[in-house]
Amino acid sequence: MWMIPFLICFPLVVAALMFAIRNEKIRGIVAYIGAGTIMAVTGIFAVQWFAQGAPTKEFYYHTHTIDMIMLGGVWLLMFVITYLSFKYKKHIISLLSIVPTLLITYMELFGPEMAEIAHIRVDRLSMLMCIIIGVIGSLIVIYSVGYMHGYHRLHTEYEDRSHYFFMLLFIFLGAMFGFVLSESLLWIDLFWEMTSVCSFLLIGYTRTKEAINNSFRALWMNLLGGVGVVVAIMYTGYTTGSLSFHSLIELGTKGNAAAVIPVALLAVAALTKAAQMPFSTWLMGAMVAPTPSSALLHSATMVKAGIYVLFRLAPAMSGTQTGMLISFIGGFTFFAASIMAIAQTDAKKVLALSTVSNLGLMVACAGVGTAETLWAGIFLMMFHAISKALLFQNVGATENALHSRDIESMHGLIFRLPKLGAFMFIGIAGMFLAPFGMLISKWSALKASVDMGNIMLVLFIVYGSATTMFYWTKWMSKIISYTDTEIKVTDITKKDESLSLTVHAVLMIALCLLFPLLSTVYVEPLLTEVFGVSTAVLPQAVLFLLIAIVCFIFIAPLMAFRYAHTTKVRQLKSYMNGINVGNNKEFIDSMGEKKHLFMSNWYFAHSIGQRKLMRPCIFVTAAFLIVMLCLIVGGAL
Repeated sequence: MWMIPFLICFPLVVAALMFAIRNEKIRGIVAYIGAGTIMAVTGIFAVQWFAQGAPTKEFYYHTHTIDMIMLGGVWLLMFVITYLSFKYKKHIISLLSIVPTLLITYMELFGPEMAEIAHIRVDRLSMLMCIIIGVIGSLIVIYSVGYMHGYHRLHTEYEDRSHYFFMLLFIFLGAMFGFVLSESLLWIDLFWEMTSVCSFLLIGYTRTKEAINNSFRALWMNLLGGVGVVVAIMYTGYTTGSLSFHSLIELGTKGNAAAVIPVALLAVAALTKAAQMPFSTWLMGAMVAPTPSSALLHSATMVKAGIYVLFRLAPAMSGTQTGMLISFIGGFTFFAASIMAIAQTDAKKVLALSTVSNLGLMVACAGVGTAETLWAGIFLMMFHAISKALLFQNVGATENALHSRDIESMHGLIFRLPKLGAFMFIGIAGMFLAPFGMLISKWSALKASVDMGNIMLVLFIVYGSATTMFYWTKWMSKIISYTDTEIKVTDITKKDESLSLTVHAVLMIALCLLFPLLSTVYVEPLLTEVFGVSTAVLPQAVLFLLIAIVCFIFIAPLMAFRYAHTTKVRQLKSYMNGINVGNNKEFIDSMGEKKHLFMSNWYFAHSIGQRKLMRPCIFVTAAFLIVMLCLIVGGAL
């Protein structure tokens, strides 16, 4: 049991050390030790729990003193938000923190007597989240040590506040552990606010005007979700006399009217964390922060907090108006974000829109709320966490080497920077190629939607998947295209960055190979815990066939690569609508002028770009959200 408070509190202790240590070398050593310890304790925690038979356990029934300490933490966060809101003249935003804090304080001190509940709960879903946070999050911290050194050498215009940056990373990890392990809605609210403040401070790290504006956009959207959480807590407390998260879910599953409004409010609040339309712009704005913060927000923290809440609420949303609301917004976001990603040349923006899109599919799966869709959503979450962490870190390392993160500048990356090119290939393959888990999970979600007759969601998944293939294919074709081998690029990727990239690549391949085992041993029993019935989504024969296909996917390119190096290849000169100078890079046109050859993908920026589509998409989803919330609340009252 000691490992639970350790995973929550130890990162906070390391965070304090990070802030105090100004020597870069010593800070790096402490970061390695801290991240390694978190990863090791997470592993021990998981192994011991599995050795005991993976039981559902509840802890900490009497926590009055801890509750008061946490209430003090809520007030501290409110003061931080209020101070920064007034400092940057964003006064109204402070109200989104002050009002909920006063309401929670009143309820805690003067509210009705609540039933005695456990405050910590460990089950298969929370353990899965702990593994993602502990492993992926720690690897990102290790990657950050080398990256931040190169980042500030490249960006001398920004003040080096690496001690502050690492402090926020570790606080984020501690808050996420607390969030996924909490059973009490009051504790969930505290950790919810902690993640909101951490993301706000990370996005504003550079203190530029753009960074400050984007950070406050992320803050007010997530605080708005926090208001929904507080209202849900108060409604639940005063109507049911309990603040147990799972008791609320059980009431919702049984169709109890008292659970309708809080379930709807918590689900909508989760949409803000998961960056779903109309709240998705905050995640796009997060791209101004250093790459490790983007990797952390997109893979192991923040957005996964919203997905976690929706997965918890899935059985309570099944077949309800709330479920219809969530599935529509998720499906629409999946489709719309995929279209907008086609028009992006900035690799980080492509990854951001891809994250919004894939989260949309996870949200849609949770909204449908069946065993089959939740199976798909869980595997989507696992593959997405590893793949996005790998890709964001890879883009950061590539940017340091090429001084650009434009996809067009990555032409022939597999030849110029072979290691980074190979890692990027694996990451992209994991996102859309068969038989990687992302594609299989999409197929499972599609099948479930067809079986239920949900035509709208079927259309969203079909066309969203098609557009997804479009932008990933463009990117992959760039990195494996032939380039002039005379163009030399120095790989300046540091050892800690390479370590994190290598481990993520290995994890991606291992996850593909262990797909059948994970489904049988872990995910299907998880579904049994949630729905009370045993469900086998895919036959074992199909899953093992997928393993064989994965092996072939990696063996065939290796054989081709080896053959290509043992065979003499004749290269033909390109036809350039003129006279080829002889180097395949320049030609003489009809006017006798020497022109440089430049080839590029077409990105449709003026027709389907973010500026063109984002506002109409936000309007559609916001209108649907407001109408559906009014119907849900009106029907419940």
